[in-house]
Amino acid sequence: MENPAGLWKQSSCLGKTSAALLVMIVLIALLSPYLSPYSFQAPSGPSLEPPGSRHWLGTDDLGIDLWAQICSGARISIIVGFGTALLAGVGGTLAGMLSGYYGGWTDRILMRMTDMMLVLPDLPMMIVLGAFFGPSLKNIILVLALFSWTGPARIVRSRVLSLRQAAFIRAARCYGAGFCYLSLKHFLPAILPLVLVSMIRLVSKAVVAEAGLAFLGLGDPTSKSWGLILNHAINFSGIYFTDYWQWWLVSPLAAITLFVVAVAFLAREVEKLVDTKL
Repeated sequence: MENPAGLWKQSSCLGKTSAALLVMIVLIALLSPYLSPYSFQAPSGPSLEPPGSRHWLGTDDLGIDLWAQICSGARISIIVGFGTALLAGVGGTLAGMLSGYYGGWTDRILMRMTDMMLVLPDLPMMIVLGAFFGPSLKNIILVLALFSWTGPARIVRSRVLSLRQAAFIRAARCYGAGFCYLSLKHFLPAILPLVLVSMIRLVSKAVVAEAGLAFLGLGDPTSKSWGLILNHAINFSGIYFTDYWQWWLVSPLAAITLFVVAVAFLAREVEKLVDTKL
């Protein structure tokens, strides 16, 4: 695998900007308790105060600092996005390798499961399962991963099917190499770049899905996610007939947009680099 420094030099300016923006958001999430002098749960000033030197993004109807809430929401989005991508990526990779390597009934059962998950409507099922299991962060990650593993599984299966016919794989199997050995030595190094691209795309999908569930009131009420901030703002009477929307709605929408756009451009850049190496 090529040196990361070499890959960084080959990436475009847009890719570098997206990576830098994503790193900044991750740092905001990690350092959120230290980036604002105010709590994201307790009032710290007058209600609905516009942005100023004291409150950079203003306050909501309870007088809670919005910058503190945005920083806390970044942590929730990072946890949900990367947690869902990791869980779905690992599960989908394992399912795809088993399906592509063994074939037969294993392939039929796993592929019928992926087909079933693909035809199910994502958002309605997420709403039902989110309401059934309860609005906790762990449950949201599990529900999102349940509807996200099919993409990596199909990609990995197609790659393993082609690798299984290679001469060196057949030779290794003749010498007694099993599934675990072939997976660690041959399959994983070949499919890892493809899985990485798929997992990066899953991060933005999970962040948008979590924001949508929280916006509908199915998020964790104890966490100040970006979707929950939007839900609170929308439920405020007369939000569109006042100037409050200019900071109360725009800030979480801008945060979600920046995060999703940065991840999307980074995924496209990584995909270009992977295509040149395959």
